[in-house]
Amino acid sequence: MFAFTVKWLGFLKGIPGLALFFDALLKLQLFLLRPQLLSMLDEIELEVTSWEGISARTHKYGGLQFDYLDKEIGHLHSNGLLDILFSFKIKEQLREEGRIQDHHVFVNTGWITFGIRSKQDIPYALCLLKRSYLQKINGRPAQGYRSDH
Repeated sequence: MFAFTVKWLGFLKGIPGLALFFDALLKLQLFLLRPQLLSMLDEIELEVTSWEGISARTHKYGGLQFDYLDKEIGHLHSNGLLDILFSFKIKEQLREEGRIQDHHVFVNTGWITFGIRSKQDIPYALCLLKRSYLQKINGRPAQGYRSDH
């Protein structure tokens, strides 16, 4: 449903509140059909918001956005997709690990998408968010931070 909506109805995101309504429907579907995934997303939120300088707010297209001093480190859609902007170089390094995908909309950019599907995905999602966080703290890409999860 998410991929279809983004591909064929993405032009509707400009309608105020519609993306947030769609995200609320995703969250309701999760609550009814996959409550364990909802718990995993809550676990990620609790961990990331415990980091110094991190705040969370609703992302403009739905989901939860994590900010470090008003700079986005990534956002988590209510269907378990984590989106983060990295440099092209870091994106290629991550792609070599074989666990990320191109962003579902911004394919030819540094944006990546990682799908959280099981408890085993949580450490890697946190590692990706930590890498983005360290990049924002240091003001440059966290080149040496490898994701071993």
